[in-house]
Amino acid sequence: MRLEQQRSDWMATLALRRRRLSRGWYKFSRNSLSVIGLVVLGLIVLAAILAPYITPYPKHAKAYTNFRDAGKPPGLEHFFGTDRVGRDIFSRVIFGYRFSLIIGIVVLSLGVTPGVILGLIAGYHQGTWIESVIMRITDVFLAVPPLVLALAITAMLTPNLTNQMMAIALVWWPWYSRLVFALASSLRSEYFVREAELTGASKVHIMFKEILPNCLAPVMTKMTLDMGIVILLAATLSFIGLGVQPPKPGLGTMVAEGAKRLPGEWWGTIFPALAIVVVILAFNLVGDGLRDVFSVEEV
Repeated sequence: MRLEQQRSDWMATLALRRRRLSRGWYKFSRNSLSVIGLVVLGLIVLAAILAPYITPYPKHAKAYTNFRDAGKPPGLEHFFGTDRVGRDIFSRVIFGYRFSLIIGIVVLSLGVTPGVILGLIAGYHQGTWIESVIMRITDVFLAVPPLVLALAITAMLTPNLTNQMMAIALVWWPWYSRLVFALASSLRSEYFVREAELTGASKVHIMFKEILPNCLAPVMTKMTLDMGIVILLAATLSFIGLGVQPPKPGLGTMVAEGAKRLPGEWWGTIFPALAIVVVILAFNLVGDGLRDVFSVEEV
């Protein structure tokens, strides 16, 4: 009898989740721009994963020179043309998406977790010394523009992909700390939190089992929107030589290399720059769609 009740509860929960997913997709699909952004983003991710198999010249993503094909304009042989040493720009752009997506995922993974935890602790302990210490530290980081702080950190370290990701992650957590702090501060006085406290639930249980699930929707929406900003910041650091180093095909690095040969060989800068714009726009469109979905779920 007990097993049948558990199975019935599990089926009911599964059915509820399916209905929520169906409603969410319906709301998301009503925004045609978000659907387009999702399709474009899916193609970018798929192309980045399959880059060694779908690019016409995968060897050009590494140290490679072919001066006979140097500076060729876009054509059937090289869709985006070639750079100053004869490497296929289209192949390098696809591989460059790999680095951009890796940077975005790693930075948000490293930055969101401590930011959410600190904001959750500060919000639940609002009005205490714990909140004062956490939020004052957060305010110090927020007082400095992210680009300036990332520049200062990367300038002190060896310019490479790992240090670039660490630098950006160090300047990104305060935004999530501030967001979750505001959400947790408003939720701590709700009835379900008071009920958990009266039943003797621990503070850890209340913060991570009661409050945190109600903060995930805004956090996930912000993460999607921030992916584009992180990619742009990483490209900026690479552009000035503090990110992905040659011969690796970082998009910002490719823009910087192509800018040296403007206006003659314009394709060396235009196509990598357009690649950055496309991936940022795709993440922003998907983020807008998720915001609509989660707003419906909250209602």
